Amino acid sequence: MTRKDRSLVKSFLAGSFSGTCSCLLFQPLDLIKTRVQTPAVYGSNGMLSIISTVVRTDSITGLWRGVTPTISRTVPGVGIYFCALHAIKTLLFVSTEPKAWQNVLLGFTARSVAGVSLLPITVVKTRYESGIFDYRGVSSALVSIWKSEGVKGLFSGCAATVARDAPFSGLYLMFYNKAKELSRKGFGEKELNTNLHFMCGISAGVLASVATQPADVVKTQMQLYPFRYKSTIDCVIIVVKNNGPSGLFRGTLPRCIRRTLMAALTWTVYESVMQRLGLKV
Repeated sequence: MTRKDRSLVKSFLAGSFSGTCSCLLFQPLDLIKTRVQTPAVYGSNGMLSIISTVVRTDSITGLWRGVTPTISRTVPGVGIYFCALHAIKTLLFVSTEPKAWQNVLLGFTARSVAGVSLLPITVVKTRYESGIFDYRGVSSALVSIWKSEGVKGLFSGCAATVARDAPFSGLYLMFYNKAKELSRKGFGEKELNTNLHFMCGISAGVLASVATQPADVVKTQMQLYPFRYKSTIDCVIIVVKNNGPSGLFRGTLPRCIRRTLMAALTWTVYESVMQRLGLKV
């Protein structure tokens, strides 16, 4: 195995490890977000009401419903993302740091590769969290969707998912690297400590989450009800018609908290592991 191959494997493992830690901690927020975005089933209940209902009916462990498909998607997904990001950055930016717009393209490309590759697992994860579908496991869910809905069902919400994840990752990477640059100048440090990495991740996550929230609402709707909407645009129109423009921002708070903390923790762990492995981030 060449040195380049070893660095890709290490970046994949570092990304997968960081993804495992974050998805286990923040799965309840994803479940709450999915249910807030399903008003046809759960009404206009807020976060606290949904938490209370889940705990009352399924106990505290009910908040982790869907954690298996989440891990099945997130662990390899984050690994693929960081591996692709490391490969592209190593290939194109050997001795220079990418500019802001180049960071957007780097994150956009890497997330698109990871998102499309694992979209069927994302569909299963969303349906698990909604509580509407009764699947026995990830594999049986994939088979069930394939038999009843075909390829369209397995890749439902593809455009909305890419429209959510790719811009999020691109914007996040741009904001994150800019925050690190400002922190290094402000504190006069060449290498930032873990706390500063985490704070840079928090600020980047908030900005990127709010900007991509409408795409997340559309993605959830299309993955839960793939035959209800003719297209992504049709879904946007129906959501706005039924719930007003604010309908495109349902679930902003739980998603913002989850994505911000998850992205911050993931990048903090990733950078720490990569530094221990002696690889450039």
